[in-house]
Order: sequence, then structure tokens, then C-alpha cells
Amino acid sequence: MKIQNFLSSRQPLHFSIIACTLLFLTSCASRKNITNEITTRFDTSEAFRQGFSGLMVYDPASQEVLYEHNSEKYFTPASNTKLLTFYTGLKILGDSVPGLQYAVQNDSLIFRGTGDPSFLHEEFPYSQVFQFLKDREEKLFFAAPDFTEDHFGPGWAWGDYNWYYSVERGAFPMYGNYVNFTFTPEDSVPLVYPGYFQEKIEFAKDLKTKRSGATRNLSENIFVLKHNPGNPQREQSVPFKYSSEIIVALLNDTLPKNVQLIEEIPSSFKDFKTLYSIPADSLYRRMLQVSDNFIAEQILLLSANEISDTLKSSIAIDHIKSEYFQDLPDEIQWVDGSGLSRYNLFTPRSVVKILEKIQQEVPQPRLFSLMAAGGESGTIKNLYKGEEEPYIYAKTGTLNNNHSLSGFLKTQSGRVLIFSFMNSNYTVPTSMIKEEMEHILKEIYLKY
Repeated sequence: MKIQNFLSSRQPLHFSIIACTLLFLTSCASRKNITNEITTRFDTSEAFRQGFSGLMVYDPASQEVLYEHNSEKYFTPASNTKLLTFYTGLKILGDSVPGLQYAVQNDSLIFRGTGDPSFLHEEFPYSQVFQFLKDREEKLFFAAPDFTEDHFGPGWAWGDYNWYYSVERGAFPMYGNYVNFTFTPEDSVPLVYPGYFQEKIEFAKDLKTKRSGATRNLSENIFVLKHNPGNPQREQSVPFKYSSEIIVALLNDTLPKNVQLIEEIPSSFKDFKTLYSIPADSLYRRMLQVSDNFIAEQILLLSANEISDTLKSSIAIDHIKSEYFQDLPDEIQWVDGSGLSRYNLFTPRSVVKILEKIQQEVPQPRLFSLMAAGGESGTIKNLYKGEEEPYIYAKTGTLNNNHSLSGFLKTQSGRVLIFSFMNSNYTVPTSMIKEEMEHILKEIYLKY
């Protein structure tokens, strides 16, 4: 009886070991199959044939690399750079955005910019700064920054100055640093917002056009318009030429109050206080979901100001690289906040490491709510659709001949993987690249 009972008690364990072994072997075979399938697709797909592609898929729970292809090679990340900017904000800014700094003495209030992009921005209507300045009874003085960052970042295309995605950087942005023109079939003159720029428009001599539009002079705030009544309705956002003088003029027009510009803060003004404007997540969500370049650049300026009282992007970049990115697999070349510069160079495996750092900083529900979700929101609203819920939460990055997607992949089995998929120097339509990427990532979703 004792022997029989012993054998009976051991039998389930014996079968359990066999079952686990079979399951392990099946899993290994399945993983090998998917690995071979992805590699074959890289080798044979027309989309990948002439360009250069890299992919890394990593399981942070098991700390295991599930797949890699050229993960150690450098790529132009484009707006994947915003992931680094996001991490910078997480480490430096805290929960709320510094809106401005101010000091009061007798009947005078001096304020200076922090780089906050939310002031009178149409996407952030709840900033505290406007009402603060409007309600103050003191005389208002705007202090020009001691250091003025270049309006464009290193490696930006100067020819893009007229496009909404290439807004100039500044210490105290207003209205997103752009002018919005609304052309309608009924009106010969468009609606201009902010209204201050209504007097800054001219009409082109040749108005023969079926598509209305505005072009700013390269070096000044003069906007040349082409518009014929009857043309289809169109809205266009054009960056204005940023300066402390134009900001003071806009403040006088908008508050409306007499705001004076001062070049130097008197030594008697001390103990500057900080007024906070909006939750930091509002900036991060806008930057990550719709890939707002202006917001990204200003987050770096905000961060630099917190570190050093100087609004210079390289200060924030150097700080993050030296304090938090020393353990990356490969050294990164990082020069701006938005990824507009082609000087930026990252490897997929370094991007994965940065995403793992972000994951460790932010609880998953909050993190996924900030990122673009496949089939639901942001720049991947029409791609990577899940059956019942999104399976991709990620950041896109696109420049001519470059497209990347990096973020988190939630598999059908419930695993949350980190991936970075980067493509450079291709000449096929980007839609072909996206189609192949979606096929590969969907296979990973189904089989891991």
C-alpha cells in the first residue's frame, strides 16, 4: 500500500514534468518559427530591399531579447526623439508646468519666460498665466531673457520656416508662436488670429490660384496672401517671427495692458516666484500623440531653465545624457527635442533601453493614456488596429525617406513587450514600409 500510494502520488508530478517539457519545446519551436518568418520578410520584402531597417523586441519582465535585426546600427529617429524629450520632462519638470517667474516691488511687477508653450495656445485653454497677468494691478514689465536660444534647432531645414511643424522656439511663447489664417469662399479677406497680425498682411500681385494660402517673409512678420473668393475653405497655420518685441506687442494687444520691455532686471528685484500653468501630462499627451514639434522643443527649454535658469536646449540634453543615459547600449547623437534634425542618430536597442526607463517611471495606465494608440488615437489612429483593444502604444517618427515606430506591444497572451522598429534611406512610398511593419508587429502580437 505504501509503495502503491507513493507511485500514485508521484504519477501527477511525472506527467507534469513531461507536460512542461513538451510545452517548453513547443514554445521554442514556435519562437524559432516566428523569428525565421520575420527574418525572411526582411530579406525578401520589396519594401525593405533597398533601404535599411532595424528592429528590436524585448520582454522587460524576463529581461529577454525576443528578436533583433540590425538593432546595433544607427538610424535617423525623426520624431522618435520625442521619447527622449518625454523622459527629460519626467525627470525634471514634475507634475506641473512652470508658466512664468515674477517678482514684485512697490507698484511694479517684472516677469520672465520659462519656455512654457501653453500661454494662449488653442490646445491649452486652461493656463493660469493669462488671468494672472490680466488681474494684476501693478505696472507690468517683461524681462528679455539673458540668453536667447536660436529660433531653429541644429540641422533643421531653413526652407521649412513657413510650415506649421517648424515653429520658432522662444522664452515666452504666445498663441503657439503661429498665426492662423481661415480662408472662406465667401470672403475676400481671411480671418486672421491673433488679430494683431491683421495689419501685417499683403496680397500677392498675382491672385490666380485655386488653393488659398499665406507665405511669411523670411525675416519679418509680413504675410503675403493668395486668395480668390470662391476657392475652397482652408485653414493654414504659419509660424511668426519670434522676438521679445513681438511678444510685448502681443501682450499689449491681448491683455489689453501696457506692458514694457526691459533688457536687464534691476538688482533690487529678488526672490522670483514661479506661477504654474497646466499639468505636465497635457504637454506630454499633445507631444506624443500628434507629434507636436513646438511642444517638444519647449519642454527641453523648460527643463533647461529648471536646471540652470538658462533657456538652452543643450543644457537639458547634456544633463540627461550624463545623469541617466550612461548605461545605454550605444552612445546617442541627440541635438534637439522634436527630431526635426537629421543630426540625431540612435540605435533601436538604445531606444528600447530608454523606453524601459520610461516604463519604470510611469505606471502603465497613465503611460498608455499619453501615447498614441493603434486604431484609436494620434498618429497611428488608422494603423495597428486591435480586435477589441489597441495592441500598440507607440511614437511614430517620419522624415523624408525615414520612418520609425517605437513603443509598447501588448501581445494576445497579455505580455507587454518593448520594441523599436526603425527604417532609413528607403525610396519606396512610406505606406509600403508601414504595411510591412504592421504585418511583422501583428505576427508578434499573435504568437508571443
